[in-house]
Amino acid sequence: MLTREERMSKPLESFRVLDLTNVLAGPFCCHQLAHMGAEVIKVEAVGRGDLARQLGADLELSNKNMGVSFLAQNAGKKSVTVNLKHPEGKALFLKLVKTADVVVENFRPGVMHRLGVGYEVLKEIRPEIIYCAISGFGQEGPWVHRPAYDQIIQGTSGVMSITGDAGSAPLRVGYPVADTVGGVTAAFAIAAALNGNPRGTFIDVSMLESMLATMGWVVSNYLIAGVEPAAHGNENVTSAPSGAFEAAQGLINIAANKDEQWDLLTDHLGLAALRERPEYATREDRKKNRSALKAELESVLKTRPARDWAKELNRIGVPSGAVLTVPEVLEMPQVADRGFLHAFENVPGIDRDIQVATTGIKLDGCAPTVQTPPPQLGEHNAEIWGALGVNAEQLEALGKDGAI
Repeated sequence: MLTREERMSKPLESFRVLDLTNVLAGPFCCHQLAHMGAEVIKVEAVGRGDLARQLGADLELSNKNMGVSFLAQNAGKKSVTVNLKHPEGKALFLKLVKTADVVVENFRPGVMHRLGVGYEVLKEIRPEIIYCAISGFGQEGPWVHRPAYDQIIQGTSGVMSITGDAGSAPLRVGYPVADTVGGVTAAFAIAAALNGNPRGTFIDVSMLESMLATMGWVVSNYLIAGVEPAAHGNENVTSAPSGAFEAAQGLINIAANKDEQWDLLTDHLGLAALRERPEYATREDRKKNRSALKAELESVLKTRPARDWAKELNRIGVPSGAVLTVPEVLEMPQVADRGFLHAFENVPGIDRDIQVATTGIKLDGCAPTVQTPPPQLGEHNAEIWGALGVNAEQLEALGKDGAI
């Protein structure tokens, strides 16, 4: 009998996606599409595959060509190998394109064209194809040929300039946020195109612009209000008290952004008298004097653990949360019990059980999942190329010739 998750609607289950991407932005995009039901075929370079296969914190897995960085976002995909510089390999790829709905690539602009498999070529053989090109700076402009990695985009976009505080900025965000945002942006654009344009579409995703799009408040404060963005550390400059405060065991985030929340907070901490002081009378007053106010609140908050304060403050209507580590939050029932993590047992190629993150989405109460673990390099050559009419003898010959 099928489980509830297996019966769940998969919005993209009728579509085939060819994933020619490497490392993070592109694979993360196709990770989203796979969880939404698309058949994602990872088209990898002969012999080496996605560079992420050699990346991650576990050297043993990297040496097996199944690095942690690859395992993180390639579950549910199928892997084929092909040499696009080989005439027979290119011909086989073009034959596969005829069966596809989407092609996703994150090469430098112009690479696919030079290989003879750019959008103009693909749309001739498959007019309905949705072609998504993810790059650091987009497919045109003076920076079009610059190489781009996550940290480059973090710096170029201004993100680093507003991360940290006056003493530490510019500071890199602690995970590859630019790659991740670029991938989510691409997945959104592809899903929209699949829903709306039966005649094919060329999607140009700029990681730089994707990052700037997520910085709407910061960008608008500058463009509209003339306020130059600055690094404010753990302080939320739109209100006070709002930010991170020291408690007995770690930090606690408190967002008392409304006057009624300010009242509730000060009552609970036994600091109601602060409300009578002119320097804290209004939100604007509290913002101007936030450093002194923070010290007043911390004099009480430091007497007990952050998690205890968070439970009590949330209970009375003051938004709060202890600052957790990644291991701590993954163990929390709020995450562990909602189906966000998916387990695969005895994964081929590594002979281990693994857990991977999914999407953070629920459809009709179910977290979308995929049924197969991350693939070994070329694991599905026989299945995919065979379905195009290539028999076992031909597969062997193509392999020996370096075409696949």
